[in-house]
Amino acid sequence: MNRREFSSLLPLLAAASTLAPAAKGQAPATSPAAHAPLEPLVSGRYPPIEAANPHPSPRMSKHFLIGMLPDNIRLEAHFTHLAPGAPPEPIGTHKHTEIWFIHEGTARLMTAGVTRDLVAGDMGLCIAGDQHTIFNASQTEPTSYFVVTVGPPE
Repeated sequence: MNRREFSSLLPLLAAASTLAPAAKGQAPATSPAAHAPLEPLVSGRYPPIEAANPHPSPRMSKHFLIGMLPDNIRLEAHFTHLAPGAPPEPIGTHKHTEIWFIHEGTARLMTAGVTRDLVAGDMGLCIAGDQHTIFNASQTEPTSYFVVTVGPPE
C-alpha cells in the first residue's frame, strides 16, 4: 500500500474514532507502552519502533505508533508478519475498532463468528466489541498485514 492509498483511508479512521466513547486510561498490558500513560500524538513521521526481540519467530510485529488523539481516542499502528503455520491469535474482543490491510499472502479473519479469507490488497474491519482472530491461512506461504486500531484506551 502506498502513501496515497493509505491517506485515502484516513477519513475512515476519523469516522471510526467516533464509534468509540471518549475514555481516559493506560496503555494495554500487551502494548509497547504497557503500564505507562499514553502520550498525545502529533502530526508527522512515525518510523517503525525497534522490536524488543529481534530474533525471528512465527509472528513478528513492528510498531509504528501508539498514543492518544484529541478527545482521548487511542490510536495504534503496527505491521505484522506471519510465517507459514504460525499459531493464530487467541479469539478476543476489544474496546477499540481494528482495521487490517493485507500486504501479502492470505490471512484468515474471523469476526463476529464469520470467517473470511483476505488476500493482498484487501481490508478487514472488526468493530469494537466483536469477537475476532486473524491468522495465516497458508501452511506454505507467509502473510503480512498493517493494523490500525482506534478507540478508547483499554
